[in-house]
Amino acid sequence: MTPFCRLPDPRNLFAHDEAAQAFADILDARASEDEIEAFLIALSARGETMVEIAAAAQAMRDRLIPIDAPAGAIDVCGTGGDGHHTLNVSTAVSLVVAACDVPVAKHGNRAASSKAGAADTLEALGLNMERAGQNAEETLKDLGICFLFAANHHPAMKRIQPIRQRIGQRTIFNLMGPLANPARVKRQLIGIARPAYVPVYAEALHHLGTEHSRIISGDEGLDELSLAGGNAVAVVEPGGVRYQRTTAADAGLPVHPVEAIRGGDAQHNARELRKLLQGEHGAYRDAVLFNAAEALLVAGVVDTMPEGVEEAAEAIDKGLANALLNCWVAY
Repeated sequence: MTPFCRLPDPRNLFAHDEAAQAFADILDARASEDEIEAFLIALSARGETMVEIAAAAQAMRDRLIPIDAPAGAIDVCGTGGDGHHTLNVSTAVSLVVAACDVPVAKHGNRAASSKAGAADTLEALGLNMERAGQNAEETLKDLGICFLFAANHHPAMKRIQPIRQRIGQRTIFNLMGPLANPARVKRQLIGIARPAYVPVYAEALHHLGTEHSRIISGDEGLDELSLAGGNAVAVVEPGGVRYQRTTAADAGLPVHPVEAIRGGDAQHNARELRKLLQGEHGAYRDAVLFNAAEALLVAGVVDTMPEGVEEAAEAIDKGLANALLNCWVAY
């Protein structure tokens, strides 16, 4: 048996080649589980750099099982782990944006720290996750939406998942999902739960390459745009990164506290999402409109946030998003 290699000391900053080799060794099982555990804990304690985030994401991209996607496809995805246990905003946004004729390759997983992840809630709405995975390319082409269950596309992560569970705290792999979409989308709306990490994450995505993506984080540590206060936004394009601030007022929406969109288990979140798509007004609708407007800016189909809110509201009020969900469930 070939002996395991030693990972570098994460108390030091890594050069790109060193970081790339470390994550290749982790994902290709050339490092022991104990070594990986110690490495991830120490790296998190020190704070991950742009170089390390980009290297880890590239290592995952190099090993994923891809699907084909139409031109202009986007992803709307959060890193999770914000601890606010809100209703499924990015899942609802994905349906609304897809109903606006923007193909959405939704990358997601089951709940890790929340009560209901995207996969849990979609399943409670009637989506057969196994069939949705098998038909992902077809539904993306035919309906303009698919769900890419992370476990189906990242076999290298199978060995890492128990290590992450054993660690029981956030590691660099909590940041990886949005950066390793199997559809290889070039436009993304990514929510992260750490506002201070927006510049680091944005520079990593710029290094990896994108046509137009936006990194967002609510000041409360929300991995989506928050209606409660301010939000950090990084606009990432080939020419560089621009930083902005935005609030609900910029989109013509009212302020709501985070508690107004507090979620529950998958069944509860599914009921609330269905009511939203059937036209119910309130804080949840406003949160979805706010984030959908940002996603439509990413897709390049609107020029302003109020225009995006109007477009998203029309997709809901005409029943288009609800009909899309019904077609998807029945596919």
